[in-house]
Parts: sequence; C-alpha cells; structure tokens
Amino acid sequence: MQTLTRPLDLDAVQAFVLVADMQSFTRAAEALHTTQSAISLKLKRLEERLGHRLLERTPRQVRLSVAGLQFLDAARALLLAHERALQDLQPGAARLRLGISDHVAGDGLPQILAQLNASDPGVVIEVRIASSRDVLIWFDRGELDAAIVRRDGERDDGELIMEERMGWFAAPHWQQRPGEPLRLATFSTTCGIRELAVRRLDEAGIAWSEVFIGGGVHAVAAAILAGLAVSALLYRVKPLGAIDIGKSMQLPALPLAQVMLHSNLKDGRVQPVLRTLIAALRA
Repeated sequence: MQTLTRPLDLDAVQAFVLVADMQSFTRAAEALHTTQSAISLKLKRLEERLGHRLLERTPRQVRLSVAGLQFLDAARALLLAHERALQDLQPGAARLRLGISDHVAGDGLPQILAQLNASDPGVVIEVRIASSRDVLIWFDRGELDAAIVRRDGERDDGELIMEERMGWFAAPHWQQRPGEPLRLATFSTTCGIRELAVRRLDEAGIAWSEVFIGGGVHAVAAAILAGLAVSALLYRVKPLGAIDIGKSMQLPALPLAQVMLHSNLKDGRVQPVLRTLIAALRA
C-alpha cells in the first residue's frame, strides 16, 4: 500500500465499515441518515485515496475485496481511537435504554450489538428482551428510551420500520398424528402471535391442541426441534433446521408481522446508534 500523507476521511471510513458489516449500501445509508449515492461517493473517494478497491459490488451482493479485508481491522481501530479521543473531552457516558421483542431480536443480536458498539463505543447500551406487550409497558412507564416490538392492534402510535414474513414451523421429522388435533407450541396466553395463530386456525375450522407453552422464543424453538409440536413464528427467529409446513399441511396463511419503533430519545448522540440498530435489523 502506498505511503499516505493526508489523513483519511473518517466519515468515509465509517461508511466502509458499515457497508462491510451489513453487506448493504442501503442499510449503511439508513444507519448514517444519508443516501446510497452519498455512501457510494464516499467509498469511491476512499478507494481512490488508498489506491485500492475495497468492495466488490454486484446487483445482488456486496463483499470485501482482498484489500478490503486487509483494511477492515485497521478501519475499526481508527474509528475506535477517534471515539476514545472524543470521550476524553465529553465526560459522562451516554446511555440507550432499549427494549426489543423476543420475536424480533433473533439469533443475530450479538452481531447487531457489535455494530452498535462499533458505531459509538462510548454509548452504554441497556437491552431488555421480552414480549412486545411487556416491552411496551416498560416504555410507557418511562423505563426505556426506545422499544422495538411487533405491532399491537390496540395501538396506532409508533413508526413502522419493517415487515416480516411468518410461518408455521416444525421439525423436519415431525408428523401429524391421524385423527388428532394439530399439536401447538405457543407462548403465554397474552402473546399477540399466539392469539393470531389460534384465531386463524379457528377461522379455518382446524382443530388444535396446545401441548407446550414456552416463556420465550428459545423455549418454543426447543419444543419445535424436539418434534413436540408446530408453532407460528416470524421467519427471522425460526429455529435452525425447522421447516415451514404451512402449505404442505394446508394451514391458514399468516399475515406479515409489522415491526414498530417507539422512541422518546432526546440525546442527539444516541440517535445515530438507534439508526444503526434499525438498519442492522433490516439487514
């Protein structure tokens, strides 16, 4: 790599790291509250500055080049040093108190939290994961700065941030027992997805029996993979190895789940972290 005499554009470096992490110009633009064209221009100038192509772009995929892979760790270190320098001049940590529905969080949460930390390591992130209704109760009490939940039909407030497919999931070896009601694994009786699933079954005239009640996605996932029952879930949290049996079993179609953001954030420093979170969820 050629010797550099001028400092790198930190905004361009940050854009590069976000595109690399999210594998998407669209999601990186959302996180930075800008446009795809602006991101592309920043990266083009960064590549010209470094004298190397950092990203390989196709209509369907964004991936790092060999030079991009070599530069990524250094780019992260540069951003971290920049944030530490700012922290020395800004005493007191900013805090984001966040609630996420367990139907939304999914197994990608560790990667998402890593991206949040990379966007601003000086922000203390407090995360609570629970049912959408519990998260909204905490938000309404003022215990959370932001809540990301599945839309509750009783509320019209909040911002729609994405829509997610739902399906009827079972273990590959699961079989319906002839003459028996459909065996269901569900969440607590106050869960909105449980209410939706059993209502659709009742409307379709399909007999069902609740054989497992779990206190969260991981408990229900264990029941599914054990072959105990079928459950309605968002695709983003389906257990690894489970299959959607909705069509083969002629089960009623499930609507798209609407994921909503409720926020009362006032700290300008924390707003970009929340934008990064939403973009990472979409990615």
